[in-house]
Amino acid sequence: LYIFNEANIASMYGIGTYVRELTTALKNSDVNIWVINLNTDKPQIEYEDIDGIFYLYFPSPIQWSIELPEQWDLYHRNVIYWLQLNIKDKKDLIFHLNYNHKSRFATALKKVFNCKIVLTIHFFDWCFKLLGNQNNLKKIFELQQTFKSDNEIELLKESIQIENDTFQIVDHIVCLSNKTRQILLDNYKIKSDKISIIFNGLADTIPIVENSILRQKFHIPSDMLIILFVGRVDGSKGLKYALQSFRSVLKIYPDCRFIIAGNGDFDHHMAECEDIWMKIIWTGLISKEKVYELYTIANIGIMPSFHEQCSYVAIEMMMHGLPIIGTSSCLGEMIENNITGLHIPVIENNDRTEIDSYLLAEKILYLLEHPTEARQMGDNGRKRYLDRYSSNVFRANMLNMYESCLHSEGSKIKTLIVTGQSNHK
Repeated sequence: LYIFNEANIASMYGIGTYVRELTTALKNSDVNIWVINLNTDKPQIEYEDIDGIFYLYFPSPIQWSIELPEQWDLYHRNVIYWLQLNIKDKKDLIFHLNYNHKSRFATALKKVFNCKIVLTIHFFDWCFKLLGNQNNLKKIFELQQTFKSDNEIELLKESIQIENDTFQIVDHIVCLSNKTRQILLDNYKIKSDKISIIFNGLADTIPIVENSILRQKFHIPSDMLIILFVGRVDGSKGLKYALQSFRSVLKIYPDCRFIIAGNGDFDHHMAECEDIWMKIIWTGLISKEKVYELYTIANIGIMPSFHEQCSYVAIEMMMHGLPIIGTSSCLGEMIENNITGLHIPVIENNDRTEIDSYLLAEKILYLLEHPTEARQMGDNGRKRYLDRYSSNVFRANMLNMYESCLHSEGSKIKTLIVTGQSNHK
């Protein structure tokens, strides 16, 4: 199994976590695992063996333009040439890609190797431009769009076509949500037997330090209410609406604090904090260990995202027993409304996509004013993590998918979806 990753912003967040958790889950299996890191800052090709998993690092070219596909083709050709020379056992090869714009790379791999190519869809590029607005996506496919300039539309159409080319050439696609699968079926016309839904998995590593001790460490009073946001500070995460909501919350709970853990576009979002700066804590990008401590001391986690697949942040919050307020259209599959958290809708208009900050404030206030219900939601979230998103469940599903992919000549792949409570197809 050769898992491909790249040195970019996505590898710092979801994709990097995915590769790390996948390799952790597959340890001590019968799979020989290589992680191929492309476009790194290494001065030359480097290799290391960590606990039986092999990591290969290819440096980025000295001079190139990331926008030119011909230069990417040349780079990938040299990577494939190196692999062709150095892969000794060419039987039962699986190349696992994690980026959608890789049709030419996948085609080149198939020309050289007798292999299967698996692609995990972590995001669609159009989601960033359209904030996940599927109504506008449908207009692009129907060529009836009027909400963007012609140039922007053409760029979006080109990006979608490149994604679709990748989806067609790979042997199997792993979706992280039912919503993604439906988009592939409806918009990209991918056959259902080419798709598996396998939720992300996360190793259970809850800090053993108690809430009270951690609050002393961070100089936070025991009775202070803490709202927590974790993730990139950008428009797609809906943080602007969370900050607007927090302003309303402060009118009822003036001693409440809002912790924002992540880096990104601070200047843009600081404009929403005028006059309430002292109530908001910006940590910047911090280690996983520090984030896990914040989960332990928080009362509520909020995720007003416009688009998500199978969010590791949501999994981490559930793992720590934290009730979550999240968008119903993006996180509705993960967060059970009134059971593990609360839902807020994403409002999709022709010219914009937004969230009702007043409704979000109401949801936050409800959980703050009903601590018993909030704790029960957190406990339910912990159970949901163990049942759906644990590393053991992830391991079983991925191993079964790989095995099915290798032995699926002409037949439908049947991926066994394993949960912590029962096994069912």
